[in-house]
Amino acid sequence: MKKYKLLGILVLILIAIQLVPYGKDHSNPAVVVEPAWDTPKTRELFFRACADCHSHETKWPWYSHIAPVSWLVASDVDEGREHFNVSMWGIQAKNEGEEAAKAFREEEMQPWLYKIPHPEAKLSEQEAGQFLQGLVATFGEDQEDNEHH
Repeated sequence: MKKYKLLGILVLILIAIQLVPYGKDHSNPAVVVEPAWDTPKTRELFFRACADCHSHETKWPWYSHIAPVSWLVASDVDEGREHFNVSMWGIQAKNEGEEAAKAFREEEMQPWLYKIPHPEAKLSEQEAGQFLQGLVATFGEDQEDNEHH
């Protein structure tokens, strides 16, 4: 009986937290301007692997609407757009494109947790090489990074 009471309390908590909004809706503002991609392939790979967090073309899956996961997803998208947003290229004051190749090379991006529900975002070894070259060609590379590679 104690088990069912505990389960009931847990269910009530999960229902109640659905009423607590993250603070922003799960929307996609208009795309203002994209960078001049070096090739259509770089753009294609970027949109497959990175755009959910680094553009205004986020695909919001069903679980992104269920708390507490919704809070984590929205926070990740907000942070990603704040640092590097291809939908506000040349408009957004802080857009760290020159750090994109380093973040990808050092596997800071894509986060491992993102790849679990997004298997399409995982690039093959050949695609990863192409993508890395495309990031450098499109956004440049931080000079400190260049000295190390």
